[in-house]
Amino acid sequence: MATRVCKGILEQVVIGDMVEQGRCIARVGSLVLFVTQVAPGDVVDLRIIRKKKGYAEAVPVHLHSAGHARVQPVCQYFGVCGGCQWQHVSYAEQLAAKKRLVLEKLIHIGHLHAPHVAPILSANPTEYYRNKLEFTFSNNRWLSTVEIKEHALLDRHALGFHRPGYFDKVVDITHCYLQPTPSNAIRNTLAQFAKAHGLSFYDLRQHSGLLRNLIIRTATTGEVMVIVQFGEAVADKIEHVMHHLQKKFPQLTSLQYVVNTKKNETFYDLPVHLYHGQPFITEQIDGLKFRIGPKSFFQTNSVQAQVLYRKIQEMAGLHHDEILYDLYTGVGSIAIFLAQYVHHAVGIDVTEAAIADAQANAMLNDLVNTTFVAGEVEQLLDAQFLSTHGKPHVIVTDPPRAGMHHQVIKQLLQIAPERIVYVSCNPATQARDIALLGEQYQLIIAQPVDMFPHTSHVENIALLTKYA
Repeated sequence: MATRVCKGILEQVVIGDMVEQGRCIARVGSLVLFVTQVAPGDVVDLRIIRKKKGYAEAVPVHLHSAGHARVQPVCQYFGVCGGCQWQHVSYAEQLAAKKRLVLEKLIHIGHLHAPHVAPILSANPTEYYRNKLEFTFSNNRWLSTVEIKEHALLDRHALGFHRPGYFDKVVDITHCYLQPTPSNAIRNTLAQFAKAHGLSFYDLRQHSGLLRNLIIRTATTGEVMVIVQFGEAVADKIEHVMHHLQKKFPQLTSLQYVVNTKKNETFYDLPVHLYHGQPFITEQIDGLKFRIGPKSFFQTNSVQAQVLYRKIQEMAGLHHDEILYDLYTGVGSIAIFLAQYVHHAVGIDVTEAAIADAQANAMLNDLVNTTFVAGEVEQLLDAQFLSTHGKPHVIVTDPPRAGMHHQVIKQLLQIAPERIVYVSCNPATQARDIALLGEQYQLIIAQPVDMFPHTSHVENIALLTKYA
C-alpha cells in the first residue's frame, strides 16, 4: 500500500511490530517511525511530532482499519493516564512482543548467536494484579479536549495518576483496573470526603495544600495498608481525614500517614505515623510469610512473584550442601524462598531498612540458614567477605534497571561460582552484563516472565554456567 503525504499527514501507513516503551514501529520509505497507541497491522494516518537522527516519532490521527492484534481497551482512561500502554493489543500479541524483545537484546547487545529463549510465562490474572498503587492529589485536573472547548465551570480537583509529560497535571481516576478491591473504593471515598469538606488538594506548582498523596498496598492474604501523605501539618484536619477512613474501612490492617512539606513526594527519609492497626501487612508466597511495611520494596505482582521464584529455583539447580548468594536482595524474598533448598543463603543490599526487613522476614519463617548484610555489593564482595560467609556455589543477582556495577562483574569473574542466575526487569542492561560475563560463562537458557500485563515491561531470568 503506497503512503501519501497530505498537509503534513502520512496517510495509509501500515503498522509493524511492537517495540519498547509501548510503541510500534512503521516504515515509510527509508524513514523509520515509532508510533504510540497503535497495534500491529493497523492502517492509520500519522502526524510526525518529533524528528531525530535516523528516525521520527509519530501519533495516529485516523484509524482506517484495525490490525489483527487490536482489541477494545477495557479502561476509559486508556491513552490518557499513561499506564497500560498495550491494553488495546491482544494478550497473545503482548507476550510474543516481550519474548521477541528479550531475544533481540541478547542478540544485538549480548552478542549471542541464536540464544535459547523459552516461551514466556504468562500472567494470570491480567487485571487487578498490582499490590501497590500511588495516587496523587492535585488542584489542576487534566481536562479533555471537549471540556476545554466547552469553557464550562469545572471541578479541577483530581486524585489519580500524573498525565505523561505534565508534572503538574493529574488525571482524575474513578475506576482503575490495576489493583484489587478495595482500592477503588478507598480512593473514591477519600476524594469525595475531601471535596465535601473543602479540604485543599495539593498544588504541584506552588507546593502547597493539605492532601498530597495516597498509597494503597494489598496482599493476597486480604490484608490492606493505606498511607495518606499530607502537605501541611494541620493536626485537626489530619485527624478528620484519618478518622473518616478508619470509620469507612474498619477492615484495614494498617492505616498510616506522613507529613511531607518537601518539594517531592518521596517519604523514605520521613517518619511514618501509625494511626490504626499494625505497622505492616503480611504477604504469603508458597507458604512463606513476608511482612511489608510502608517503606518496604516487594514484587508488585504477588501472584506472579510466586511463578518467578519457583522458576528461579528450578533453573538454579540447587543442592542442600550449597552456599547461595543473593545480590541486591531487597527485603530478602528471593533468598528466603531459596533458603529451603540450600545449606546457607546470604543476601546483600545497600539499603539498611531493606536488610532489617529481610532479617525480620527470615525470623518470621523460622529460618536459621540465612544471613543478610547491608552495604554496596561492589564493596562487600571481597576475599574477607568470602572467608566469613563461604564461597558461593550459586549467585542469584537481581539488580536495579541500570544493571550491575562493572566492579561487581569483575568480582563475579574472580569468585567464579558454578552457576549465576541473573534476574532483570531490563533486558538491555542484562544482555550487556551477560556479554561482559561471557569470557567465563555461557548462557544456557533465558526465561521471560510477564509480571506487568498490558505494559512493555518484562522480567527475564538468565541461567549462566561456566565453560567446561
